[in-house]
Amino acid sequence: MKHRDRQISLPGFEPPPQEPPPPDPAADTRPAPHGPPPASLPAAGPPPASLPAAGTAAQAAPVSPPPESLQGQTVWVVDSHSLIYQVFHALPEMASPRGESVAAVYGFTRDLLYLLAEKKPDFLFCAFDLPGPTFRHKLYDQYKIQRAEMPEDLVPQIDSIRRVIQALGIPAVGSPSYEADDVMATIARVTEELGGRCFLVSGDKDCRQLISDRVKIYNIRKNRVFDRDDLMAEWGISPKQVVDFQALVGDPVDNVPGVPLIGPKLARQLLGKYGTLQNVLDHAAEVSGAKRKENLLKHRDQAFLSRRLVQLETHVPMAIDWNAGRLDGFDLLRARELFHQFGFRSLAEKLDLFQGQAAAEVPARPFGGAASCPTDGRPEYRLVDTPEKLAEFLALLRRQKCISLDHETTSVWPRWAEIVGFSFAFDDHQAWYLPVRAPDGEPCLDLNSTLEALRGVLEDPAVEKLGQNLKYDMIVLRSAGIELAGLAFDSMVAGYLLDPGARNHNLNDLAKRYLHHATIKIEELIGTGKNQKRMDEVPVRQVADYAGEDALLPLRLRPILTDELAQTDLQELFTQLELPLVDVLVELEYNGIKVDVRRLANLSRRYGERIDTLQQEIHELAGRPFNIASPKQLQQVLFTELRLPVTKKTKTGPSTDAAVLEELARLHPLPAKLLEYRHYAKLKSTYVDALPQMVHRSTGRVHASFNQHVTATGRLSSSDPNLQNIPVRTQQGREIRSAFVPGSEGWLLMAADYSQIELRVLAHFSGDSHLCEAFARDEDIHARVAGQVNGVPLEEVTPEMRSAAKAVNFGVIYGQSPFGLSRALGIEKEQAAQFIDSYFEGYPGIEEFLTTVLAECRRNGYVRTIRGRRRTIRGVRPQAGRQRNLAERTAINTVIQGSAADLIKMAMVAIHRRLRREKLPAKMLLQIHDELIFEVPSDHVQKLADLVTEEMVGVQPLNVPLKVNVKAGPNWADAKPIQDSGIGD
Repeated sequence: MKHRDRQISLPGFEPPPQEPPPPDPAADTRPAPHGPPPASLPAAGPPPASLPAAGTAAQAAPVSPPPESLQGQTVWVVDSHSLIYQVFHALPEMASPRGESVAAVYGFTRDLLYLLAEKKPDFLFCAFDLPGPTFRHKLYDQYKIQRAEMPEDLVPQIDSIRRVIQALGIPAVGSPSYEADDVMATIARVTEELGGRCFLVSGDKDCRQLISDRVKIYNIRKNRVFDRDDLMAEWGISPKQVVDFQALVGDPVDNVPGVPLIGPKLARQLLGKYGTLQNVLDHAAEVSGAKRKENLLKHRDQAFLSRRLVQLETHVPMAIDWNAGRLDGFDLLRARELFHQFGFRSLAEKLDLFQGQAAAEVPARPFGGAASCPTDGRPEYRLVDTPEKLAEFLALLRRQKCISLDHETTSVWPRWAEIVGFSFAFDDHQAWYLPVRAPDGEPCLDLNSTLEALRGVLEDPAVEKLGQNLKYDMIVLRSAGIELAGLAFDSMVAGYLLDPGARNHNLNDLAKRYLHHATIKIEELIGTGKNQKRMDEVPVRQVADYAGEDALLPLRLRPILTDELAQTDLQELFTQLELPLVDVLVELEYNGIKVDVRRLANLSRRYGERIDTLQQEIHELAGRPFNIASPKQLQQVLFTELRLPVTKKTKTGPSTDAAVLEELARLHPLPAKLLEYRHYAKLKSTYVDALPQMVHRSTGRVHASFNQHVTATGRLSSSDPNLQNIPVRTQQGREIRSAFVPGSEGWLLMAADYSQIELRVLAHFSGDSHLCEAFARDEDIHARVAGQVNGVPLEEVTPEMRSAAKAVNFGVIYGQSPFGLSRALGIEKEQAAQFIDSYFEGYPGIEEFLTTVLAECRRNGYVRTIRGRRRTIRGVRPQAGRQRNLAERTAINTVIQGSAADLIKMAMVAIHRRLRREKLPAKMLLQIHDELIFEVPSDHVQKLADLVTEEMVGVQPLNVPLKVNVKAGPNWADAKPIQDSGIGD
């Protein structure tokens, strides 16, 4: 089976992730009172007659009268800002294909879809705070005074959330001078009066005062309803006492003063005895404890003020649009467009659960699209399964100047795959499938004779070849003895260049995006899980339709994608670099690299022994045995039993990630042992034990995949296995690399890597005189920066100074803050801030360049690399400072890292061509970021080094010289610098 790189949509919805940690008081679950408003809601002013659904004008929104009864119906109200902050703090940083921060958008949207699918509300509203002060600020000017500003990466997400709400047809409700909680209280009151049941989706404890037989609170993180019994169990009071309880205790988050020294336990006791706040204060003289008594008497007015501040208003002057709340305005097409824009592929698939199959809802662009199509517009997929049909097909095929092709196989790993069938298309309305493996009893062609019959066309460079992910097909054919020639177009590569930030560029997505066509799903043929079949076990007629579509779709996509490439000035990059690179990657993946399985077996034994020893040491330090792999048990040991400080929280409790353990290692030896344990365990499972299972039975080599359609910057990635993540600087990483060896006796591995390529790209673009001068003199750039920043001569730079400068070089240019730098270097924040200031003062051209990149990105909506690679990025702020949001970091990273990726790709194409032209007995095996790995006979090492260095250095003229380090040795780890070729000095 040829892998379409799909993500399978599972039926139904999973409950949202568990409760995230309570946010820090400085990062409350609401924006600052004067923070930015949801773009869909009216500005502060006189209360409108109604608050419209998101995106409509208040004065134009017709409001339906309330229903006569809500008996038997449910009304759900989402505390929007509370939920937004929950997901923002709980989810890791996420970027859309355009580089925008979308973690909060994703989390909020996921939760809304969960509510719609699983809770099936009769009515649903999203309550928002509006900008400007509320009536509470007039009562108490210190109310919420300490609220932090909304995080910079969250601000632009509010408008995106508003657009999602609008597309889903959910009304956004709010009222000037009131808070979202007041709006929720009002809807809850009306719902109860009309006999309905109301669920308030909120983590705000103020809403507990609204609990009744018909009003309950829903905790979406725990998927749990909170009612009066839960309130009694937790606070020991009734819903009617919640306001009095909060008035006594106060709320430091909202700056509600309460009564000093009256905590939850005492407040519960007082209300249990006296019933109400009024009675408690009237009997203050009877309370035990002189100071408590004094505070209750002295702060009587403050207690009543606090009560007014926490009491929710249930009669907000607003009209509720009940028709809108019924969710009749679901715009499936708009929702799909938004989800694609944000990169929410899995959520887009779940939209089908609400309004049937998406394909039926999308305005049709007829598949096959031309006048030559059959009258019903459906393509015809012809089955060629006899020698007579094959002869007829070959006569037609040999007349073609351009063909689209695809293969069905037995494996997604091309070097392991056996051909099941060939598919071809060369017009808009039909395709042909040639089966060579089939279920017992079904006719099929002979593989060898079919290959020979097709060889002339497949190996003819004059016949243009196109398809989707043709790298796979080329490797499969080469393994079968055929060298595919004439590569002219690859829809996956083209789609990637047009939208590099998209999470997928498979045929399903491209067909949906550009042809409005829903493809046949592979799961429909082969199934999933234990019942999954091989493609040669599926009835041939079904395979023919699937395979024919795989060949036909790229043919239909070609004119559309080619036109878009031309319009975005990407055609040259496509034809001159990315398409020729496919040939290079075919070479790498076909060659593979040999691994010493016995060496890995020895490492596996040693690492296993070390893991056992570390486990014993960890248990001794903990004082008892526990499951090291269990986050809950580890949290218990570190933070409860050893009482180490909690420095970071996640949705499941205190974090135990690597950064936290590194920080805690300064306080206790156990975290350091945990880090070492994890290091060994990961390397053992990921590489030492896994690599032998990936060795091809015939070649004795590991054949990793190199992907040119995954990273948004243009860098190649590797998978199956991912060789780019083998540690470089650790002893264990070097031991694993020592298992990668040449494939023949008398051969060596040779590694060539660019020296500090990203900093050289930065020097080229910025033109900073000091940076360019340092590279021109071939100085140690990190030492040079350290001397410049610290004001000392180069010879007086200490290792500590150089380390700090290196951190700046690779961090600050991407927006690392003084806080981040101080943590990285273990220095004070003020010292880190001074270091950053000194850096930019010493290299003013860098800051000017970075500012220019961001300004142009904001103006154009995209950035470009040195070869014109383009990435759309939204969210760059006007006059962005040194501490940058995600979109700004993405923009700078794309220009610098993407340009470095362009250079290494250009070098790979040039080296590949020269090796073929000069017939040098050497093979290119791997590309790891800025490093290329070759195998070569020992007596040709110098010649190969000269060739590779010449091409890498001369690949593109820059304002600074490119430098290449070349090493060779009996394995990847033990490669040593070879004699300088003299090129590129």
